[in-house]
Amino acid sequence: MSAFTLTRLLPADAAGATLRADVRAGLTADPKQLPPKWFYDARGSELFEEITRLPEYYPTRAERAILRERSDAIAEAAGARTLVELGSGSSEKTRLLIDALRRRGTLERYIPVDVSDSALEQAGQALLADYPGLTVHAVVADFTERLDLPPGPGPRLVAFLGGTIGNLLPAERAAFLGSVRAALGPRDALLLGTDLVKDERTLVAAYDDAAGVTAEFNKNVLSVLRRELGADLTPEDFDHVALWNREQEWIEMRLRARTALTAKIPALDLAVRFAAGEELRTEVSAKFREAGVRTELKEAGLELTHWWTDEEGRFALSLARPLG
Repeated sequence: MSAFTLTRLLPADAAGATLRADVRAGLTADPKQLPPKWFYDARGSELFEEITRLPEYYPTRAERAILRERSDAIAEAAGARTLVELGSGSSEKTRLLIDALRRRGTLERYIPVDVSDSALEQAGQALLADYPGLTVHAVVADFTERLDLPPGPGPRLVAFLGGTIGNLLPAERAAFLGSVRAALGPRDALLLGTDLVKDERTLVAAYDDAAGVTAEFNKNVLSVLRRELGADLTPEDFDHVALWNREQEWIEMRLRARTALTAKIPALDLAVRFAAGEELRTEVSAKFREAGVRTELKEAGLELTHWWTDEEGRFALSLARPLG
């Protein structure tokens, strides 16, 4: 019989407290920066879904193509009875994995982990309707802070899809992969999605589309700050910037002040000065090479055992298991 359970590991005011701390730290830093997770209010999530359908934005299509072609091979390699998804959102792509694991006859439980209880509830109920007999145990948590997973029958497959690991800086990636390794048992595995290094023109276009959807998405963080903290920042005050950092091999999204301004943030009792042309970094999206992924996994105590890419070599899914 199907069952849905939701466990909340974040206090009710966690998002507000974290936002205030991130904004105070980020807007008083030099250079200024904000974590990309604050894009994703209801409007930001709608805009990102629109971005994934744009002709310039290849990562979602490329990853979905790998899952369509390789999900049975992934299921065979993982042999999972429990599927854990970090940053699950709507769980749409995950259905390809669920289908493959159910064809193999092993999957018993799905554990989606996200900071949004409403998204988890909606996705969980939809999955129960479509997959009779599946147990869904949703977890409201920030897995970048602490990875606590409810018990589930092993082996477990922990999936971190979408290239989201690229939004973490190198030290943050190392800490995250270390926490995943600590949570894995000897028969468990990590399925990791990584966007791959490619030509600069393709990369920049994916984050600066002709229709301006990504620009609106980038500026949406200002709307979040206005609504949640009373900040008098407006999208009209800033230009969207996307550039390729060749040395770090990552895309940076920034907001560039059109004129000198002072932003008041009443909830923080803070005034923030921007010089004309000063930039606020809102996202880093690292791109990877197979050797680099293998090295980062090994340093976290994980061994890369399988590597799958789409036909054009734009995106990769890798399977890794605990070393030793």
